[in-house]
Amino acid sequence: MSIAQPARASQSHPLMSWSGWGDPNRAAALPEGLHQLVRDALDVREGRPAPATIDQLELSPVRLPDQTRDGLSAIVGAGQARADHEVRARHAVGKSTIDLLRLRAGGPIAAPDLVLTPGSHEEVLAVLELCSVRGVAVVPFGGGTSVVGGLTPEAERFTGVVALDVGRLDELIELDEESRLAVLGPGLRGPEAEALLVARGYTIGHFPQSFEYASLGGFAAARSSGQASAGYGRFDDLVLGLRLATPTGTLTLGRAPKSAAGPDLRQLVLGSEGAFGVITSLTVAIRPAPERRLYGGYAFPTFSAGAAALRGLAQDGPTPTILRLSDEAETALNLARPGQIGAGDQAGGCLAIVGFEGSAEDVAARQAVSAHRLTRADATPVPGAGDAWAAGRYHAPYLRDSLLQAGALVETLETVSFWSSLHALHRAVGEALRESLGALGTPPVVLCHISHVYPAGASLYFTVVCAQLEEPVAQWQTAKRAAGEAILGTGGSITHHHGVGTDHRELYEREIGPLAVAALRAVKQTLDPDGILNPGILLSPGGETPSRTSHETSPDQ
Repeated sequence: MSIAQPARASQSHPLMSWSGWGDPNRAAALPEGLHQLVRDALDVREGRPAPATIDQLELSPVRLPDQTRDGLSAIVGAGQARADHEVRARHAVGKSTIDLLRLRAGGPIAAPDLVLTPGSHEEVLAVLELCSVRGVAVVPFGGGTSVVGGLTPEAERFTGVVALDVGRLDELIELDEESRLAVLGPGLRGPEAEALLVARGYTIGHFPQSFEYASLGGFAAARSSGQASAGYGRFDDLVLGLRLATPTGTLTLGRAPKSAAGPDLRQLVLGSEGAFGVITSLTVAIRPAPERRLYGGYAFPTFSAGAAALRGLAQDGPTPTILRLSDEAETALNLARPGQIGAGDQAGGCLAIVGFEGSAEDVAARQAVSAHRLTRADATPVPGAGDAWAAGRYHAPYLRDSLLQAGALVETLETVSFWSSLHALHRAVGEALRESLGALGTPPVVLCHISHVYPAGASLYFTVVCAQLEEPVAQWQTAKRAAGEAILGTGGSITHHHGVGTDHRELYEREIGPLAVAALRAVKQTLDPDGILNPGILLSPGGETPSRTSHETSPDQ
């Protein structure tokens, strides 16, 4: 059926912290036990000053000419075009540790000159057309949760920068129950989309750690992968259609689930990070909301034993909805944090989380067979571990904020490889992080878990914690470069689900090679000939050949 008219979620959404993650009311001091652990293990002794207020944050001066600002305001409406200090600051950067460190230092921060909130696809098209003519860079903005510099364009050659916030494109537009499809606006946050669908008996099943604040458009633009990807699939698996606004027109893609009518152009847009266009609607596969959710924990004697067991389930089934495995270091840290994984004194080695969602009958059947296979692989059940993981699945970013405040440097990175390369990749990245940070006098704790599994391979998600130096941004960049070289040198991909942004751009171009880069540049030249969309994101800037020169002689310059 089709819904009678587009529906919007009614729930309120807390404004995200400007200098940290999530709801400011949920921020908490670092637990004393963990504080003692980082003092003893990492020699973290001094906390960092509290961040400046948002009013004190130094922003880049506004460059956008008045005539251009007035023209853009006329398109979206005066109330939907804002340039006040707070709204510029909140649209300036993402939520990587580097972003947060720069915000906490008080700036200066490169901020957009103007924030636009269009209300329709047609308004987005008109904004892009005017920005192309006037030489204005455009940064598409969803939830603001990028951790790879995806909101930090290289826009010096443009006459200004606008953030195009898709938050008003937040409707459930159509529901096709026969095909189990929903047409949704890109500005819907994860909880808002789920609320609209669960009210009608459905779910998308996409729950990344950024779920509470990230938008559907961002999920698609960065090829997001949720914690339940083993059962529901990655977000790019779920997108069966989309509409893209570009400076040269509209792309409407997805006439059927699969087609032999040439290359699948949906896959060209998915993962393009706003560099090719602005997603203005998504057609997403949905499933009946689960009748039952069941999460369990299992301890393996070694990481290799646990990985082999996960590989067996991924390749031969039954496939759980959620399947994760912490290495020895990450498991030990969880054991040192009471309440994190349940009955910790019964666990050892490496902890796996195995979850099932679906009908009661399906969950019971898959869980029984999986439990049998896991115990045959030397796994020991850990009572309470699964429920404890589910209860805290979105808490880690808040913990990062507390660690930064205490004087620790903490950040994450992720990669993916085939199973045959997984253990070499795990070792190489861990060694690169320990050697690079150790050489700076800040030996780290390096934690890792398998976060997403496939029949052919898996993703590794690393967390790094060490003492902060006086220049923590440069400190982390040194470690990140070493880790990136280890990833490429061991046959992994530079990113599995965080995206490319600016942080991974150089290594991404090396990963895919010059011919592939040239092909992507040709696509950008066709869709965005003046290079206004997220310049420097995904691809290094300077490859465009502007088709217009009107902005060079515009009377308002």
